[in-house]
Amino acid sequence: MTTTSSTYILPTTRLAIDELAPEMAKALNGLERASQHTALEKPLRELVKLRVAQINGCVYCVDMHSRDAVAGGDTWRRVNLVAVWREAPFFTPRERAAFALAEAMTRIADGEVSQGIWDDAAAQFEEKDLADLVWHIALINTWTRLGATARPWTLSGDENA
Repeated sequence: MTTTSSTYILPTTRLAIDELAPEMAKALNGLERASQHTALEKPLRELVKLRVAQINGCVYCVDMHSRDAVAGGDTWRRVNLVAVWREAPFFTPRERAAFALAEAMTRIADGEVSQGIWDDAAAQFEEKDLADLVWHIALINTWTRLGATARPWTLSGDENA
């Protein structure tokens, strides 16, 4: 059976929060722009954003960060395996530490970030980079929670891409 684009059900916008609360949208976009000026490597940032988006169930963010990771030079194989990074052999110790911290921060309601997870991240990142990583994780959690809740953005592009 062939699936065509006409059989897809695209998520629809629930609330146009950017237009309804423009000052908050402007402030969050400013924080996003500031986050681009860190020493953290862009491929790592995209993979971390992807993992948080997967956990929070933001279809728009999963789509965007998957595409951005590949456009930035990562492989579809690695992108596809981010959800199972613990079992996949394709991630560095630095990426693994970032994923573990991202998962712990995203699932903070389940318990605090353990000292072991923190120590692993601190072993892989200089203090300034670790601070930037924590900010990146917090920021993508904000974006993905907005996206999964209000669905203010829509998917676009070719479903075969």
